[in-house]
Amino acid sequence: MTRASLTPVAAMLIAAVVSASEPARAQTFHVVESNIGGDGGTDYLTAEPGTGRVFVSRGTHVMVIDGATGKVVGDIPDTPRTHGIALAAKSGHGFITNGGDSTVTMFDIKTLAVIRKIKVATGGLDGIMYDDADGRVVLTNHSRPIGTVVTLDPKSGDVLGRAELEDDGPEGAASNGRGQLYVNNEGKNTIQVVDMKTMKATASWPLTPCEGPTGIAYDKASDRIFAGCGKMSVVVDGTTGKVVATIANGNGVDALGWDPSQKLIYIPAGRDSSVTVVHQDSRDKYTVVATVPTMRGAKTIAVDPVRHVAYLFQPEYGPAPADAPPGPGGRPARGPVIASRFFAITH
Repeated sequence: MTRASLTPVAAMLIAAVVSASEPARAQTFHVVESNIGGDGGTDYLTAEPGTGRVFVSRGTHVMVIDGATGKVVGDIPDTPRTHGIALAAKSGHGFITNGGDSTVTMFDIKTLAVIRKIKVATGGLDGIMYDDADGRVVLTNHSRPIGTVVTLDPKSGDVLGRAELEDDGPEGAASNGRGQLYVNNEGKNTIQVVDMKTMKATASWPLTPCEGPTGIAYDKASDRIFAGCGKMSVVVDGTTGKVVATIANGNGVDALGWDPSQKLIYIPAGRDSSVTVVHQDSRDKYTVVATVPTMRGAKTIAVDPVRHVAYLFQPEYGPAPADAPPGPGGRPARGPVIASRFFAITH
């Protein structure tokens, strides 16, 4: 494991004015960038509320970072083609999705020791979240021939249930705390509603004008779902499924963050090297209060709702060797990682 640089390599201040419905004051967003070192690509990252620790996927392992300093404080190995990390605080267990061997790594949150590897037969492991209200760890899988949701017991790690999603291409998921799960489906631009007791999809809500919904969050206080989409995200009524507001944002979204007490949505855009910060003025009114520069490729985000910090991570690659084969899907080959850029956004 390569030790992280402890010195931030860049710091910026981004000023913005809140909407007219709020008291007339300016918000200033602080961006601190660090090089955390380490090898491997990335997908999702997860912030542990209140502790400052951030879990960052790195392809074959998960790095644990002190978000305040950029220092590496731990590493979880043997996570082939890892995607996401979920933390089930009540049980003291964390879970990592590994697409390479179709397993979930279960670990001790405090010590980071691996407890077991859980085989998930459906395959296509990708997104993961902890449904605190229903006491379930939820996997959203690009399984074939149809996408699935799989639930795990956060105490034992045992597989509890499986739901099939006819709207193929499940991405992020969010629970409403009332026994229902909302799942973004980028294949058909919908949200599917899953009953957590029966593990059946009960509704499919179109998200027009959203295209390619990925990141998702739910605000219980307003009964609103936030679906992150390319160029235009949407706000959805959690009871009726109606799109009640749209939000202009950058392109290349793969997750979003929500800080409920500050009423701020963070929408990262990997293709446009930015994060759109949005304030919830009321249930159906949303104002962009800042566009924060990051770097190309930084498309996922994690928010600590206790410390009110948003985190992003993206490796920077050098030139690929001339004889390097193309990447998956014919994408251009990547060279070696020359920097591992970790961003912390506060205000």
